[in-house]
Amino acid sequence: MTATEPAADPGDPSRADLAGAGPALFRLVRFWSRRWATASAGPGTGDMPLVQDILVLEAVDAAARRGEVSVTDVAHQLGLDRSGASRLVGAAVDHGHLTRTPSAHDARRATLAFTPAGADVLTAAHAFQEEVFARLTASWEPAEAAALARALRRLADETDATGTTEAL
Repeated sequence: MTATEPAADPGDPSRADLAGAGPALFRLVRFWSRRWATASAGPGTGDMPLVQDILVLEAVDAAARRGEVSVTDVAHQLGLDRSGASRLVGAAVDHGHLTRTPSAHDARRATLAFTPAGADVLTAAHAFQEEVFARLTASWEPAEAAALARALRRLADETDATGTTEAL
């Protein structure tokens, strides 16, 4: 820095600081998109129906922040068409992880809700996700791990609030 250059503002990251963040985000998404569900289903289970149920339970959980959850909401959360989401939801219902009841607001729609077993599966998946985050950041300074945790929650919350495809 010379005498004529302004001091760097820590609140104003340079383009160099931000370069590569987009590709890094998508690299992480590609890497973890299938691995977390498979691993959270249990070591060596290869239990694809449970993996699919976990994805559906995660989608129901995310959509529930806006009220009643329908198959259309699950389709939106998972980026699937309604018929694909309906098959996955039907399987989760058959496996005892979700219930499907008539909507209190629209008799043409069905409302999805967790069963106790489904809530247990989701709780276990979330515990696994917390363990993975802790392992991935174990060598970081606690303040760095906390900053990443805050940023990830903020990004997820803003994505939920605006819809998952608006940024695309």
